[in-house]
Amino acid sequence: MKIYDVSMLIEPDMMVYKDKVSKKPVFENMANHSNGVSYETKVSLDIHTGTHIDMPLHMIENGKTMDTFDFTRLMTKAKVFDMTHLEAPVISVEDIQSFNIVKDDFIIFKTKNSNHDQSIGFEYDFVYVDESAARYLSHIGINGVGIDALGIERAQDNHLTHKLLLEKDIIILEGLYLKDIKEGDYQLVALPIKLKGTEGSWVRAVLIED
Repeated sequence: MKIYDVSMLIEPDMMVYKDKVSKKPVFENMANHSNGVSYETKVSLDIHTGTHIDMPLHMIENGKTMDTFDFTRLMTKAKVFDMTHLEAPVISVEDIQSFNIVKDDFIIFKTKNSNHDQSIGFEYDFVYVDESAARYLSHIGINGVGIDALGIERAQDNHLTHKLLLEKDIIILEGLYLKDIKEGDYQLVALPIKLKGTEGSWVRAVLIED
């Protein structure tokens, strides 16, 4: 058995969506061994920074929140599909309709995003899942979909990829790091923090290979 950590490292200078300063983590030392008996750190962190899941409330008014989520859905078998061959920065239905994807699957797309050097900042031309692929996956009724980008979509009016998936209560897992992951079947564990009333949560995501 081999375990792969596919989570982003949370740190002050990490890559965040569109390089927005407001999404950068802020670490504040509240106590240390020179002025007290313990070391304590306060972290301010946007829910959509780093490896995280989106809940329906993120894009749907009055949608489900994090405290209603069945976390066992993120302790599941997962299928990783290697999409690094794509020339266009988009995953459409034509790219995936021949794949073995069935109801209740959790699927993960590995793309060229995982080869991006995160130290140089955000990749604006990241590979994303378009409306046609989201509609196809929604029709199948999958459990969830993950991608190695800080957003599952971009450059689409009305956030249709998010909405098509979240309306069917399909988990969206963003911010994975899949450079060392080969296509195949894995066990996914990506437990979220138990938060009240939020539209998502950070996760520590791992893939387990038998």
